[in-house]
Amino acid sequence: MVVDVVKPAPFSQLCFKHFGAYCIIGTMSIALQKETSPAGRQAKLFLDFCRMEKGLSPNSMAAYSTDLSRFIAFIGDAEPPQADGLRDYLDHLTQSGLSHRSVARHITTLRSFYGFLLSEDVIATDPTQHLGAPKHWQTIPKFLNLEEIEKLIQAPDLTRPTGIRDHAMLSVLYATGLRVSELCRLGLGDLDASLGFLKTTGKGNKQRLVPVGRQAIQAVERYLAGARGGLLKGRTSRYLFVTARGGCLTRQAFWKLVAGWGRKAGIFRRLTPHVLRHSFATHLLEGGADLRSVQVMLGHADISTTQIYTHVMRSRLRETVERHHPRA
Repeated sequence: MVVDVVKPAPFSQLCFKHFGAYCIIGTMSIALQKETSPAGRQAKLFLDFCRMEKGLSPNSMAAYSTDLSRFIAFIGDAEPPQADGLRDYLDHLTQSGLSHRSVARHITTLRSFYGFLLSEDVIATDPTQHLGAPKHWQTIPKFLNLEEIEKLIQAPDLTRPTGIRDHAMLSVLYATGLRVSELCRLGLGDLDASLGFLKTTGKGNKQRLVPVGRQAIQAVERYLAGARGGLLKGRTSRYLFVTARGGCLTRQAFWKLVAGWGRKAGIFRRLTPHVLRHSFATHLLEGGADLRSVQVMLGHADISTTQIYTHVMRSRLRETVERHHPRA
């Protein structure tokens, strides 16, 4: 009788599978990982490049993966198309009901992908140079006034460890304008209370220093004095703001907390952590800060991104003219 012997998987393969469950590899689209078409293989190489060479965040990697999966599904087994094929794909996205902003994001993904193909000599010219992003109205960022900010920060229950933590997180968020992912992943040693600065790692794995106001530091010190230890119950954690299990809060969990405290403060319109980031920038500009300083603190690579807040500067300039010009 012949007995089939099952050959164990190579150790390296088992290690890769185990590692993939704990990093961005494990979050990539399954369809893209199994893709064997020419464009699919190039997309996989591009995502590896973005993860290892460019150091993109998991959120950016997930967005690239989702966009490219949709693109590969559209072109099938064909080579990456040229300009006409790309226009057909963009028409398909528009007809599918995607907003102008979503189509513009897909164009950004395609430009990065084709730029990679050009650098690897897979293509001779970059057809995305001739693609125009769809025009869309630039929305003015939503922000809270000072009274609403104060009500929101004071909304958490300071008799509970979680309330003291949330109060500290809201205080730091408004005081620094951090992105929600940056706030949730702050390390215990990232805040220097004596100097009034914190260190954060933003998009593209870039680090920056951001000043922190006195009231926010006091809120963090109150949290560290007892509430953090009460949540950990003897556990250790490298994160500044922790859950009862010792990990950091997820972005989604903090979004829900912010919305809940907003309702308690009487702010019933759609409230997200990004609204506090917008409020931080808006109030700085209202107070006389220059756009370049706000850009650095927000971690924007391009000042054009920060210019969405110029509506505040324009209103302040008009007030200045009306107040000081003799013939205003």
